[in-house]
Amino acid sequence: MLQRLRQVLLLVIVCSLLGLGVLPAYHYRHLRHFEYSTHQVTIPTTDADLWARAVEKVKEARGSTGGAALVIPTQLRHYEDRHWFLATQVAEVEKFSVQSCQDFVDLAALLERGELVSLPAVTENYILFGVGAKADDEAFSRFVEDHNIALYNETELRDAYARLDSQRLKLQTEISSLQKQPAKKPPVRRQKSELTSTLKKEIAARQQELQATTDEKTMLDQAYGQAASRQALLRDYESLQTLAKNFAGRSYNLDDAADRRALKVSMLSSLRPQAVKILEEVAKAYHDKFARPLPVSSLVRPEQYQHTLRKVNRNAVLIDTPPHSTGLAFDIDYRYMSGEEQNFLMMELARLKDEGRIEVIRERNANYHVFAFVDGKRPDDQLITAALEAAGAPPDEEAHHAAQQPEKPAKTAKTNKSAKKVKKPAKLKTQGRTLKRKRR
Repeated sequence: MLQRLRQVLLLVIVCSLLGLGVLPAYHYRHLRHFEYSTHQVTIPTTDADLWARAVEKVKEARGSTGGAALVIPTQLRHYEDRHWFLATQVAEVEKFSVQSCQDFVDLAALLERGELVSLPAVTENYILFGVGAKADDEAFSRFVEDHNIALYNETELRDAYARLDSQRLKLQTEISSLQKQPAKKPPVRRQKSELTSTLKKEIAARQQELQATTDEKTMLDQAYGQAASRQALLRDYESLQTLAKNFAGRSYNLDDAADRRALKVSMLSSLRPQAVKILEEVAKAYHDKFARPLPVSSLVRPEQYQHTLRKVNRNAVLIDTPPHSTGLAFDIDYRYMSGEEQNFLMMELARLKDEGRIEVIRERNANYHVFAFVDGKRPDDQLITAALEAAGAPPDEEAHHAAQQPEKPAKTAKTNKSAKKVKKPAKLKTQGRTLKRKRR
């Protein structure tokens, strides 16, 4: 009974998320009111020589020049309450009902509607330096409740079932054979113990593979077993095929592993126009000053990709609406920059923050995280306070901030160490659905 209930619940969740492919017209018009025309985004043709020169300039040794002491402005430091930084971004997303993307299917829909624009790998002013580095070549899938549901057409779905049935039969045969294997009589007792232990390990390993195969088939049954969800998943596959035929100036074959990875990297090279405008402004100032392209290490990141990235990047947050999943955030890599370059860049970012156009922080993993506000105006403190719990703050912290809100970022690293331990937050209603907060 419990298993049946879980299957029904998963089916409801799948159908609900698949039904969110079309953003309500009101929210779409509201956002489009603040977007500048995508035709104003300069997207020159990528060329191999330009890419090679850009990489060389980014990694070029600075030598004795630019050895200035690093001065981090308060605008790029954590607030006294560290949740305030993330809550500011969550408040902006909720204020304008910005749609985030769970997976590459959602990202494809945003790109097709023109809400996100694809950026070239390199221009004179910036280079996408590491964007999509963790993209894999696996088949595209839907991401539901921390699970991947593979996308197939009808033929591929039949092949997937046949593969799983064949694999299950093979493993069952191997396990049965191992269990019936006669015990050899070794010359000494110790060798007998070692042989028994090895046999048990082999059987356990096969049983584990068999369970994984069974679980995969169960997921397919739950996702494709009902007509409504089956048709929705088949349509998702068709929409990706349509995008792959002509995206960013080239065609991709979804049956080819290398092409699948290349398409994912290309899709991850996208932002909302508001963020592109900020990126181009900062990149031009940096290039004009140092004659180097600005290294941009991350742009839009679906929650599915965010989970993959979290394994190697602790700053990849797993709240319901991570900033990067909205297409309003990007990261700048400062690993190869001199002190002079970093100081200049931080002053530019601090100026934009003082103007109320961005939220920004200097992360310890060699990145500046930049988040662009939709209308170029910072959300008010009341909205930020209301978003604290959604940003991971303990429930009682919102009430505390209602009486007293943080005014300035912390000035020293010592103050940052006083951040409270985050409790598990409650559910958050986002974009017409309620999801459990995902945490690791």
